[in-house]
Amino acid sequence: MTEHQTEDLTSFVAKMGGDRALRVEENLGQGFVRLRVAEAERRQAAHDIRCSEDIVIEMLRNSRDAQARHIFVATNKDGDERIITMLDDGVGIPHDLWASVFDARVTSKLESVHMDRWGVHGRGMALYSIAENAVSHGVIDSVVGGGTSIRVTSDTTRLSERSDQSSWPVTGSDDEGRMTIERGPHNILRTCCEFALEERGTCEVYVGSPAEMVATMRVRMRPSISNKDLLFLDDLSSLPICERFRVASDARELMQISQQCGLDISERTAHRIIAGQIKPLRSVMARLTHSGSSKGKRAVDLGADRRGLTLSKDDSQEFIRMMERDFAYLADRYYLTLSSQPRIRVAGNRLSVYFEYEGED
Repeated sequence: MTEHQTEDLTSFVAKMGGDRALRVEENLGQGFVRLRVAEAERRQAAHDIRCSEDIVIEMLRNSRDAQARHIFVATNKDGDERIITMLDDGVGIPHDLWASVFDARVTSKLESVHMDRWGVHGRGMALYSIAENAVSHGVIDSVVGGGTSIRVTSDTTRLSERSDQSSWPVTGSDDEGRMTIERGPHNILRTCCEFALEERGTCEVYVGSPAEMVATMRVRMRPSISNKDLLFLDDLSSLPICERFRVASDARELMQISQQCGLDISERTAHRIIAGQIKPLRSVMARLTHSGSSKGKRAVDLGADRRGLTLSKDDSQEFIRMMERDFAYLADRYYLTLSSQPRIRVAGNRLSVYFEYEGED
């Protein structure tokens, strides 16, 4: 063995010994050790995420816990890499915490955790588990009170996913008339469907390609400030993230806004979106419950629920507030003023909303 090889071996042994010290808290003898907390967390995190679909459900739960009402899941595959960009209108993350939220045990839930069908959420381990299993990860943009965009890239040769990522699940109903997922591949679409069903009434989920999500947010998410205020807005980054797409004045600006939010589209694609060639998508729930679903897919009509539709007081008030905000779109253009709150009426399988307004004399 040469002197150089001896040095290399000595260096390797020293490195392995140092690595062991970093991982082991106590040597208990006879082959047993007590791991350090950081090493135990790293191993658990690596186990928590087994596939692309696990990444999606953890990100969805994270948006839900951030009080998001709308969640947009943009996903595409580039070679062996799965790219998932999730945008929401939740409470947002302060800029100085963008990196820290991917550390172990970092959470906004000091006093509580959320238990759902996927287990406990609130330990501060979801984003850490994603980071441990991803090729790259990060908060692309976030506004306190105005939502967040997070992008995660994984290597599908190391982190598997279902081969069929285009088939929607087949739905049915149980004995009480509640919608269920009957069959279909356990892909990203099904993951979003199961989450949307579980969180029905809490948040709306949209899923599609980056271009489809841009087209959808451009139509579905109207700015929360008036057109007059928009005229004097110098920096679009102060707007809630999901509301920026609608105010783009041309294809180049729409492309720039999209890329700043983590959705990589070309200027040509932006032109197609503005021209209406790329259509906005319905929410996952709307697609599942729509009576005109694709052939071979069994849809469930919410109106067929034998218990009938009864809105809770809180849901009614929240829906009324949403309708008031949406009415502002017409009010600004036609000089209208609501004379009273919108009224909701449910009759049979029809839900109607009535607006009483005063026009310009």
